[in-house]
Amino acid sequence: MASEFAGKVEGVLERYGREKDNLIAILLDCQEEFTYLPREVVEQVADGVGAPASQVLGLATFYRRFSLKPVGRYPIHVCLGTACHVQGGPRLLEALERELSIERGETTPDLEFGLDTVNCLGCCGLAPVITVGKNVHGKLRQVDIQRVVKKYRH
Repeated sequence: MASEFAGKVEGVLERYGREKDNLIAILLDCQEEFTYLPREVVEQVADGVGAPASQVLGLATFYRRFSLKPVGRYPIHVCLGTACHVQGGPRLLEALERELSIERGETTPDLEFGLDTVNCLGCCGLAPVITVGKNVHGKLRQVDIQRVVKKYRH
């Protein structure tokens, strides 16, 4: 495989001893590395652990943690759980859609931001909450969205 992913996938496979039992961990590391699982990566992982590509693809589509399309360098998740919904989560989602010029489930053309919703982030006391990557931003209002996004834009 002569793709931009090959060397990095080889490193992940070596780290896990090319063991089929480590398939989820391997996919998690690849997802972390590339922000999504491109077709070439799924195929190389399958070859590397000696599993059918359909099995690897099955895992990648079963677990919501994995994505087969780019999710952006900074994935943004808007909490729409009860507390966040009542405190304005849907309005934050609308503000993010306007600010990023994308809709829920999409990624910006520059692959910097992905936008999606979650049912609960477990920090109801900070409602409404969004995450940008691993960072939590709570007690937000629509007017805060531009400032938060600007923090991550390059």
